[in-house]
Amino acid sequence: MATDDIWGARADQVGSLLRPDSLIAARDKADAGQMDAGELRALEDNAIREVVGMQEAAGLRIVTDGEYRRFSYSDSFTASGITGVELRETEREGWSKSTTFGSRTARLIPAVVDRLQWAGGDNARDFAFLRSVTSQIPKITLPGPGYIHYRAGRANISRSVYPDLDRFWSDLVDCYVKELRSLADVGCTHLQLDETSLVKLGDDRVRAILRERGDHWSDLLDRYIEAMNAIAAQAPPAMKLAVHICRSQNPNWQAQATYEPIAEKIFNALKFNVYFLEYDSPNAGTFEPLRLVPPGKRVFLGLVSTRVAEIEDLDFLKRRVEEASRYIPLDQLAIGPQCGFSTNLVEGVHLTSEIQRAKLALLATAAREIWPGG
Repeated sequence: MATDDIWGARADQVGSLLRPDSLIAARDKADAGQMDAGELRALEDNAIREVVGMQEAAGLRIVTDGEYRRFSYSDSFTASGITGVELRETEREGWSKSTTFGSRTARLIPAVVDRLQWAGGDNARDFAFLRSVTSQIPKITLPGPGYIHYRAGRANISRSVYPDLDRFWSDLVDCYVKELRSLADVGCTHLQLDETSLVKLGDDRVRAILRERGDHWSDLLDRYIEAMNAIAAQAPPAMKLAVHICRSQNPNWQAQATYEPIAEKIFNALKFNVYFLEYDSPNAGTFEPLRLVPPGKRVFLGLVSTRVAEIEDLDFLKRRVEEASRYIPLDQLAIGPQCGFSTNLVEGVHLTSEIQRAKLALLATAAREIWPGG
């Protein structure tokens, strides 16, 4: 095993990778009752070995299992790692125009119907396998704690179970703390929370939706940061926590807001030291909010797109990093893709495995050239 020198790595990827067609077909068979769980897991094991080898060959020092055992980034914990949550379909089409808010709405809502409790260590078993098949630093991702409340809202959190939301947050944090300890027990030192709500709080459309349901965006920003800080305060000492602040892979529901409205609080009030920020589209705005990042924190600039097939130019990446370094010291920067390559089974299918490998190799090359030894 390599030394877990996370701070020495200047290139990283968000987590999910393109699923092989054979694995997608196998999952379909398993869902239809035509393949047992043991056979599916064996196929997943083989696919993970191959994708780990691809990441290592590309030159990455931090690797994931591609989220190959998941349908979506969120179902590893929100839907299966916590009891008391059920997914409810809101609009059959999904991401269709909402008659209530004049905007777009999620198809599935994580409704809280019973007391939230940690459901056990399935992710720890998955991480242990990943750790056993790599010579580099293994990383695992979990959806952030804001996911349930942001999508559900108070109306979908049972008042009989949680008449007071403080107890809801306390129980949710407890579930995360137990999950992190379970992962630490099998050697996890690098964990990333995917928090999709934070940047959306700067979007005027989202603020209007939240107002109509009785929430104020700035109150939620404080509440979500408070929950993340409570998790960080109780995390195992050897575990490094990162946050991916995502504006959505779905092009029809991306936050149309820069980081400026939330920058002061996410960089200073939030007690995380590693940030993955998306900077592949005009929606992200300029690098100016990075002026607010205090010393001792690192920002991975999401400069390589997982949404387009065109492979970025190395000199372009260098120029973008140089632009960012006008607002934050170069030593606090690193690079990555703007999001995962396959947030769920159907995302990213327009890319090929060759394009994915080339983009990851480009990141590793850029890191070595911009930060020698990175």
